[in-house]
Amino acid sequence: MEDLKKTIISYSSTDLEQRKNWYSPAAEAYNKARPRYPQDLIQQVVEVAQLSTDSKILEVGCGPGTATVAIAQLGCSMICLEPNPDFFQLAQHNCQPYSNVEIQNTSFEEWKLKAFEFDAVLAATSFHWISPEVGYPKAANALQENGYLILLWNKELQPSYEVYQSLSQYQIHTPSLDRYEDQETQEYILRQLGNIALDSGQFKDLIYGQVTSEVTYTADEYLTLLNTYSPYIKLDPHNKESLFSELRHRIEDDFGGSLQLSYTSAFHIAQKVTSEGRES
Repeated sequence: MEDLKKTIISYSSTDLEQRKNWYSPAAEAYNKARPRYPQDLIQQVVEVAQLSTDSKILEVGCGPGTATVAIAQLGCSMICLEPNPDFFQLAQHNCQPYSNVEIQNTSFEEWKLKAFEFDAVLAATSFHWISPEVGYPKAANALQENGYLILLWNKELQPSYEVYQSLSQYQIHTPSLDRYEDQETQEYILRQLGNIALDSGQFKDLIYGQVTSEVTYTADEYLTLLNTYSPYIKLDPHNKESLFSELRHRIEDDFGGSLQLSYTSAFHIAQKVTSEGRES
Protein backbone atom coordinates (compact mmCIF):
# COMPACT_ATOMS: atom_id res chain seq x y z
CA MET A 1 0.00 0.00 0.00
CA GLU A 2 2.90 2.37 0.70
CA ASP A 3 4.02 2.01 -2.94
CA LEU A 4 0.55 2.94 -4.14
CA LYS A 5 0.47 5.94 -1.80
CA LYS A 6 3.85 7.05 -3.17
CA THR A 7 2.53 6.73 -6.73
CA ILE A 8 -0.53 8.81 -5.89
CA ILE A 9 1.61 11.43 -4.15
CA SER A 10 3.86 11.56 -7.24
CA TYR A 11 0.79 12.35 -9.38
CA SER A 12 -0.74 14.82 -6.96
CA SER A 13 2.49 16.61 -6.08
CA THR A 14 3.12 17.54 -9.72
CA ASP A 15 2.81 21.29 -10.30
CA LEU A 16 -0.89 22.23 -10.55
CA GLU A 17 -0.47 24.02 -13.90
CA GLN A 18 1.23 20.92 -15.32
CA ARG A 19 -1.60 18.71 -14.03
CA LYS A 20 -4.20 21.02 -15.56
CA ASN A 21 -2.70 20.62 -19.03
CA TRP A 22 -1.37 17.06 -18.81
CA TYR A 23 -4.09 15.50 -20.96
CA SER A 24 -4.35 18.33 -23.51
CA PRO A 25 -2.40 16.47 -26.24
CA ALA A 26 -4.69 13.44 -25.74
CA ALA A 27 -8.04 15.08 -24.94
CA GLU A 28 -9.75 14.16 -28.23
CA ALA A 29 -8.31 10.65 -28.13
CA TYR A 30 -9.45 10.25 -24.52
CA ASN A 31 -12.99 11.29 -25.45
CA LYS A 32 -13.09 8.80 -28.35
CA ALA A 33 -11.26 5.77 -26.99
CA ARG A 34 -11.61 5.58 -23.21
CA PRO A 35 -14.46 3.25 -22.23
CA ARG A 36 -17.61 4.42 -20.49
CA TYR A 37 -18.70 3.07 -17.12
CA PRO A 38 -20.96 0.02 -17.51
CA GLN A 39 -24.65 0.69 -16.98
CA ASP A 40 -25.01 -1.99 -14.31
CA LEU A 41 -22.14 -0.42 -12.32
CA ILE A 42 -23.84 2.99 -12.53
CA GLN A 43 -27.10 1.42 -11.40
CA GLN A 44 -25.40 -0.06 -8.33
CA VAL A 45 -23.89 3.34 -7.53
CA VAL A 46 -27.28 5.05 -7.79
CA GLU A 47 -28.80 2.53 -5.37
CA VAL A 48 -25.97 2.47 -2.80
CA ALA A 49 -25.55 6.28 -2.70
CA GLN A 50 -29.32 6.80 -2.79
CA LEU A 51 -29.09 9.19 -5.74
CA SER A 52 -32.31 10.64 -7.14
CA THR A 53 -33.67 13.54 -9.15
CA ASP A 54 -33.40 15.64 -5.98
CA SER A 55 -29.70 14.90 -5.37
CA LYS A 56 -27.09 17.63 -5.62
CA ILE A 57 -23.75 16.27 -6.83
CA LEU A 58 -20.27 17.77 -7.05
CA GLU A 59 -18.04 16.03 -9.61
CA VAL A 60 -14.30 16.44 -9.24
CA GLY A 61 -12.27 16.23 -12.47
CA CYS A 62 -15.05 15.31 -14.88
CA GLY A 63 -12.73 15.03 -17.91
CA PRO A 64 -14.78 15.03 -21.11
CA GLY A 65 -17.86 13.96 -19.11
CA THR A 66 -17.25 10.20 -19.26
CA ALA A 67 -19.25 9.49 -16.10
CA THR A 68 -21.13 12.79 -16.02
CA VAL A 69 -23.53 11.89 -18.82
CA ALA A 70 -24.53 8.61 -17.16
CA ILE A 71 -25.32 10.32 -13.83
CA ALA A 72 -26.90 13.40 -15.45
CA GLN A 73 -29.59 11.18 -16.95
CA LEU A 74 -31.08 10.90 -13.44
CA GLY A 75 -32.03 14.56 -13.69
CA CYS A 76 -30.10 15.50 -10.55
CA SER A 77 -28.29 18.82 -10.15
CA MET A 78 -24.56 18.56 -10.94
CA ILE A 79 -21.67 20.98 -10.59
CA CYS A 80 -18.66 19.52 -12.40
CA LEU A 81 -15.12 20.83 -11.99
CA GLU A 82 -12.59 20.30 -14.79
CA PRO A 83 -9.26 22.17 -14.80
CA ASN A 84 -8.09 21.09 -18.26
CA PRO A 85 -9.32 23.60 -20.89
CA ASP A 86 -9.64 20.96 -23.64
CA PHE A 87 -11.58 18.53 -21.44
CA PHE A 88 -13.74 21.45 -20.27
CA GLN A 89 -14.80 22.19 -23.86
CA LEU A 90 -15.47 18.50 -24.61
CA ALA A 91 -17.50 18.13 -21.42
CA GLN A 92 -19.58 21.18 -22.32
CA HIS A 93 -20.31 19.62 -25.71
CA ASN A 94 -21.05 16.13 -24.33
CA CYS A 95 -23.31 17.47 -21.58
CA GLN A 96 -25.17 19.95 -23.78
CA PRO A 97 -28.48 18.01 -23.58
CA TYR A 98 -28.50 18.27 -19.76
CA SER A 99 -29.57 21.64 -18.38
CA ASN A 100 -29.08 20.21 -14.86
CA VAL A 101 -25.28 20.09 -15.38
CA GLU A 102 -22.99 23.08 -14.80
CA ILE A 103 -19.33 22.66 -15.75
CA GLN A 104 -16.68 24.96 -14.29
CA ASN A 105 -13.17 25.29 -15.70
CA THR A 106 -11.33 25.06 -12.40
CA SER A 107 -9.42 22.59 -10.24
CA PHE A 108 -10.83 21.14 -7.03
CA GLU A 109 -7.91 22.73 -5.17
CA GLU A 110 -8.83 26.21 -6.47
CA TRP A 111 -12.61 25.78 -6.26
CA LYS A 112 -14.22 27.97 -3.59
CA LEU A 113 -15.67 25.55 -1.08
CA LYS A 114 -19.43 25.42 -0.71
CA ALA A 115 -19.69 23.77 2.69
CA PHE A 116 -22.38 21.21 3.53
CA GLU A 117 -23.96 21.75 0.11
CA PHE A 118 -23.88 18.38 -1.68
CA ASP A 119 -25.48 14.97 -1.26
CA ALA A 120 -22.56 13.30 -3.05
CA VAL A 121 -19.03 14.09 -4.24
CA LEU A 122 -18.18 12.08 -7.34
CA ALA A 123 -14.74 11.48 -8.85
CA ALA A 124 -14.36 9.17 -11.85
CA THR A 125 -10.77 7.94 -12.32
CA SER A 126 -9.59 11.37 -11.17
CA PHE A 127 -9.13 11.48 -7.40
CA HIS A 128 -5.57 10.12 -7.56
CA TRP A 129 -4.56 13.46 -9.15
CA ILE A 130 -5.40 15.28 -5.91
CA SER A 131 -3.30 15.14 -2.76
CA PRO A 132 -5.10 12.97 -0.16
CA GLU A 133 -4.37 15.68 2.45
CA VAL A 134 -6.42 18.13 0.37
CA GLY A 135 -8.93 15.93 -1.43
CA TYR A 136 -10.60 13.96 1.35
CA PRO A 137 -11.10 16.78 3.89
CA LYS A 138 -12.37 19.18 1.21
CA ALA A 139 -14.76 16.54 -0.20
CA ALA A 140 -16.06 15.87 3.32
CA ASN A 141 -16.54 19.58 3.96
CA ALA A 142 -18.53 19.96 0.74
CA LEU A 143 -20.92 17.19 1.78
CA GLN A 144 -24.03 17.45 3.87
CA GLU A 145 -24.09 15.33 7.02
CA ASN A 146 -24.27 11.66 5.95
CA GLY A 147 -23.41 12.55 2.34
CA TYR A 148 -21.50 10.10 0.15
CA LEU A 149 -18.10 10.08 -1.51
CA ILE A 150 -18.33 8.14 -4.79
CA LEU A 151 -15.06 7.08 -6.41
CA LEU A 152 -15.40 5.41 -9.81
CA TRP A 153 -12.50 3.65 -11.51
CA ASN A 154 -11.90 2.21 -14.96
CA LYS A 155 -8.68 0.24 -14.94
CA GLU A 156 -6.58 -0.02 -18.12
CA LEU A 157 -8.01 -2.03 -21.01
CA GLN A 158 -5.81 -5.01 -21.70
CA PRO A 159 -5.64 -7.94 -24.11
CA SER A 160 -5.03 -11.47 -22.86
CA TYR A 161 -1.53 -12.01 -21.46
CA GLU A 162 -0.53 -14.10 -24.50
CA VAL A 163 -1.52 -11.29 -26.88
CA TYR A 164 0.19 -8.74 -24.64
CA GLN A 165 3.43 -10.75 -24.77
CA SER A 166 3.22 -10.83 -28.55
CA LEU A 167 2.81 -7.06 -28.73
CA SER A 168 5.24 -6.15 -25.94
CA GLN A 169 8.31 -7.29 -27.87
CA TYR A 170 8.11 -3.90 -29.62
CA GLN A 171 8.29 -2.05 -26.31
CA ILE A 172 11.69 -3.33 -25.18
CA HIS A 173 13.28 0.05 -25.94
CA THR A 174 10.78 1.79 -23.67
CA PRO A 175 10.73 -0.15 -20.36
CA SER A 176 8.19 2.25 -18.82
CA LEU A 177 5.56 0.79 -21.16
CA ASP A 178 6.18 -2.80 -20.13
CA ARG A 179 3.49 -3.26 -17.50
CA TYR A 180 0.76 -5.86 -17.48
CA GLU A 181 -1.74 -5.96 -14.65
CA ASP A 182 -3.70 -9.19 -14.33
CA GLN A 183 -7.14 -9.03 -12.75
CA GLU A 184 -5.81 -10.03 -9.34
CA THR A 185 -3.32 -7.13 -9.39
CA GLN A 186 -5.95 -4.67 -10.51
CA GLU A 187 -8.31 -5.79 -7.76
CA TYR A 188 -5.51 -5.40 -5.20
CA ILE A 189 -4.83 -1.83 -6.40
CA LEU A 190 -8.53 -1.01 -6.22
CA ARG A 191 -8.78 -2.35 -2.66
CA GLN A 192 -5.86 -0.17 -1.61
CA LEU A 193 -7.48 2.91 -3.15
CA GLY A 194 -10.50 2.22 -0.97
CA ASN A 195 -8.29 1.85 2.12
CA ILE A 196 -6.71 5.26 1.44
CA ALA A 197 -10.20 6.82 1.52
CA LEU A 198 -10.90 5.21 4.92
CA ASP A 199 -7.44 6.09 6.27
CA SER A 200 -8.26 9.77 5.70
CA GLY A 201 -10.54 9.57 8.75
CA GLN A 202 -13.18 11.54 6.84
CA PHE A 203 -15.27 8.60 5.60
CA LYS A 204 -16.69 5.31 6.91
CA ASP A 205 -18.72 2.27 5.88
CA LEU A 206 -16.94 1.72 2.56
CA ILE A 207 -18.89 -0.29 0.00
CA TYR A 208 -17.07 -1.76 -3.01
CA GLY A 209 -18.38 -3.16 -6.26
CA GLN A 210 -16.86 -4.10 -9.60
CA VAL A 211 -17.83 -5.19 -13.09
CA THR A 212 -15.56 -6.75 -15.73
CA SER A 213 -16.30 -5.83 -19.36
CA GLU A 214 -15.02 -7.15 -22.68
CA VAL A 215 -14.78 -5.01 -25.79
CA THR A 216 -13.29 -5.23 -29.28
CA TYR A 217 -11.03 -2.43 -30.53
CA THR A 218 -9.73 -2.07 -34.07
CA ALA A 219 -6.01 -1.39 -34.50
CA ASP A 220 -6.78 2.34 -34.91
CA GLU A 221 -8.96 2.41 -31.81
CA TYR A 222 -6.36 0.55 -29.76
CA LEU A 223 -3.56 2.93 -30.74
CA THR A 224 -5.82 5.90 -30.02
CA LEU A 225 -6.46 4.38 -26.59
CA LEU A 226 -2.73 3.92 -25.88
CA ASN A 227 -2.27 7.62 -26.69
CA THR A 228 -4.40 8.46 -23.61
CA TYR A 229 -2.25 6.62 -21.05
CA SER A 230 0.39 8.67 -19.24
CA PRO A 231 3.48 6.59 -20.23
CA TYR A 232 2.56 7.07 -23.92
CA ILE A 233 1.78 10.78 -23.50
CA LYS A 234 5.36 11.18 -22.18
CA LEU A 235 6.89 9.19 -25.05
CA ASP A 236 9.18 10.89 -27.54
CA PRO A 237 7.05 11.53 -30.70
CA HIS A 238 9.53 9.80 -33.04
CA ASN A 239 9.72 6.69 -30.82
CA LYS A 240 5.95 6.64 -30.51
CA GLU A 241 5.44 6.81 -34.26
CA SER A 242 7.85 3.94 -34.83
CA LEU A 243 6.31 1.85 -32.01
CA PHE A 244 2.74 2.44 -33.20
CA SER A 245 3.64 1.50 -36.77
CA GLU A 246 5.03 -1.85 -35.58
CA LEU A 247 2.05 -2.48 -33.31
CA ARG A 248 -0.39 -1.71 -36.12
CA HIS A 249 1.32 -4.21 -38.45
CA ARG A 250 1.32 -6.92 -35.79
CA ILE A 251 -2.38 -6.38 -34.94
CA GLU A 252 -3.35 -6.43 -38.63
CA ASP A 253 -1.13 -9.38 -39.61
CA ASP A 254 -1.56 -11.65 -36.58
CA PHE A 255 -4.87 -10.67 -35.02
CA GLY A 256 -7.09 -9.84 -37.97
CA GLY A 257 -6.99 -6.08 -37.41
CA SER A 258 -8.65 -6.02 -33.99
CA LEU A 259 -8.07 -7.00 -30.36
CA GLN A 260 -10.32 -8.41 -27.67
CA LEU A 261 -9.75 -6.32 -24.55
CA SER A 262 -11.10 -6.55 -21.03
CA TYR A 263 -11.20 -4.05 -18.20
CA THR A 264 -12.39 -3.81 -14.63
CA SER A 265 -14.71 -0.98 -13.58
CA ALA A 266 -15.24 -0.42 -9.88
CA PHE A 267 -16.75 1.89 -7.33
CA HIS A 268 -15.95 2.85 -3.77
CA ILE A 269 -18.78 4.54 -1.91
CA ALA A 270 -18.24 5.77 1.64
CA GLN A 271 -20.31 7.91 3.95
CA LYS A 272 -19.08 11.11 5.49
CA VAL A 273 -18.07 10.79 9.14
CA THR A 274 -20.23 13.25 11.03
CA SER A 275 -18.64 15.84 13.29
CA GLU A 276 -19.87 13.81 16.30
CA GLY A 277 -18.19 10.71 14.83
CA ARG A 278 -14.87 12.51 14.49
CA GLU A 279 -14.99 13.75 18.07
CA SER A 280 -15.78 10.36 19.60
